[in-house]
Amino acid sequence: MVFDSDFLKKLEYLSLVSRRIFRGQLLAQRRTRQMGGGIEFADHRDYASGDDLRYLDWNIFARLGNQLIKRFEEEEDLHVYIFLDCSRSMSAGTPNKFDYAKQIAAALAYIALADLDRVSVITYADKICDIFPLTRGKQHILSLLRFLEQCEISGTETNLAAVIGDFIHRKQRTGLAIVVSDLFDSHGFQSGIDSLRYRNYEPNVVQVHDWSEANPKFLGDLQLVDIESGTPREVTISESVLRRYKKKFAEFLDSVKRYCLGNGFRCTISQTSEPFDELILRMMREV
Repeated sequence: MVFDSDFLKKLEYLSLVSRRIFRGQLLAQRRTRQMGGGIEFADHRDYASGDDLRYLDWNIFARLGNQLIKRFEEEEDLHVYIFLDCSRSMSAGTPNKFDYAKQIAAALAYIALADLDRVSVITYADKICDIFPLTRGKQHILSLLRFLEQCEISGTETNLAAVIGDFIHRKQRTGLAIVVSDLFDSHGFQSGIDSLRYRNYEPNVVQVHDWSEANPKFLGDLQLVDIESGTPREVTISESVLRRYKKKFAEFLDSVKRYCLGNGFRCTISQTSEPFDELILRMMREV
């Protein structure tokens, strides 16, 4: 079972840590601010006929005779969109990469809901598979967990660019966009992330992989089958081939990190052997 009672206890602990120690900064929160009737002073503007005299800066008027209206900043809810990869490559690994990614998505959503942000989860492969609509409030966490429990591996390939292209053309407010995926995308995940950036979403990437994907041990004559396309290939694996593969995989992970950091947003890379709660705590420490 992906979400048992022990899992729920860990969620509450992570939420408390986020609020009390890290003050909710796990999700790199930068709420949208607008001028309104909030309580945080922003600046002044000249008085105009009809303005509410309660907002006149009487101190300045008494000292200088200038009629200036106080303006205040008002916080809007942060919108958090979690993109959960449910393509076939996510079915690999021990523990299963998809179950691990579900736990990460659930933890991030719980922390955001507890902080009164609005959260949506979008599952995807070659297209958007399902959407948990924008929801606010911790009381909705059980329905979100049921949604995640019912999510299954689907699609024929991974195509983040097509998914984001569909997503950004929907009428919605921008916000934080967290992609939880192995990023095994033959179309290139970068173009999808770039589309989010250009539309003023704030991307974050959580790359997950299994230890065996980074450090395979098999040798000899084998038939390898692409888990997404089903295409078979006869190969001979030698020690030198393994070394080259491991180097290529390490370079792939390094390229993910360099792309994210080079464009000014966060990237977290984890093997499925790392407990999900330790991963979330690590993300907090990296804020």
